[in-house]
Amino acid sequence: MIDNVPWSTVKQESQNGKTIAICSCSRVSAAMFEPKFNRSTHRIKEIPMKETTAKKRLAFRALHKDGCFILPNPWDIGSARVLQHLGFSALASTSTGFAWTMGKPDYAMTMDNVLGHLRSLCDATDLPVNADFESGFAADPHGVAANVKLAVGTGIAGVSIEDRKMGDLSNLYDVSQSVARIQAARSAIDETGEDVILVARTEGLLIDSGAITKAIDKLVAFAAAGADCLYAPGVGKKEDIIAMVKAVAPKPVNVLVMGPGTTARELEDLGVRRISVGGALSLSGWGGMVAASEKLKAGFFDGLGGATSGGQLNEIFAKFE
Repeated sequence: MIDNVPWSTVKQESQNGKTIAICSCSRVSAAMFEPKFNRSTHRIKEIPMKETTAKKRLAFRALHKDGCFILPNPWDIGSARVLQHLGFSALASTSTGFAWTMGKPDYAMTMDNVLGHLRSLCDATDLPVNADFESGFAADPHGVAANVKLAVGTGIAGVSIEDRKMGDLSNLYDVSQSVARIQAARSAIDETGEDVILVARTEGLLIDSGAITKAIDKLVAFAAAGADCLYAPGVGKKEDIIAMVKAVAPKPVNVLVMGPGTTARELEDLGVRRISVGGALSLSGWGGMVAASEKLKAGFFDGLGGATSGGQLNEIFAKFE
């Protein structure tokens, strides 16, 4: 089973300058962006797209052209800024991580909640942001199109639309409806005139892990419908990843990695173009907090050791002021 890339591997590869490193896997770096931030507010508001937004989108598209890059998933402004500080080239929001931050289960956030969150991430960092836009917050293609335009207005560089049914999370839209929704999202992006990458994803493998053929067939249909990048969370076997990559080539494939078991180099060798970690980083943070709190409740403080220092975080965040 393909799982998460150890941080030690990523850091070591970055130090050695290998292609798959968190930054050097791309010829485009955050250094090309102007460090402009909205310091006063993170409200949702209609403002003209800044030049830096266009640069972020250009950089994000370039990342998908060749090689392989790691796309970590911050859950708030602080985690986004730490990931930029660590040298990643792009970010992706996580619906689970954001919902947990707000004390809610996944899929419990409203579209307005998510739009505000996306705006805050885009305003807070110089890096391009891919939006986890769940099922587009609408069932019919017209609704998906209208909502995708709102998402584009937050400043995102990419948007992911999945095929899970609104209000019926155990079922998926059929192929015909799913394709119509992706076509609508494609048309909506094109109508904005903005260079935003459309990621089409099927959740089929999360419902039936053996339905690899159906998942690949759906991704092929999504690619033909105008998706720029294809994504099927739950794919794990090497032969399945290879088959998926070949089926939608030359369009890039995103693979979700949630735990140890492989490396970015191995995934690149399979033809994977980008790697995301979903809510895994958020879970890592929650895991440390819960473990330390359980020890604290028992009257022990050793769970508080080994944490990142406040001084280090203050130094990182001061750079964004």
